Amino acid sequence: MIQSQRTMQEFRTTLPPAEVLSRAKKFFSTRNSLYAVFIEQESAQHQTYRGQGGEEIALGVSVDGGATLVIGSSYIFDMQVARFFTTLPAVEVTEILLPPPPADHTAVTA
Repeated sequence: MIQSQRTMQEFRTTLPPAEVLSRAKKFFSTRNSLYAVFIEQESAQHQTYRGQGGEEIALGVSVDGGATLVIGSSYIFDMQVARFFTTLPAVEVTEILLPPPPADHTAVTA
């Protein structure tokens, strides 16, 4: 995966935005390791975290088509963002197929 794809990540979940942000706060604040981050800013639509060397994680949430779209951005902590996304219930993608075309009754049979 190229760096630009890891820097900005998206995930769709069945959870409401407030629950996603609550889980993010718990997930990132309990990671006591080399990659620890601490909440810096938050609102009803976003959270930002600051980590070692001033590195930042930014999360944004919005309702989109009956699901919650979660966007995470970080240059160094992309693996932690991806790992957080795996803790959220994903929206099940269903495919709606078009009905078959009507039978052609004008064909001549011999």
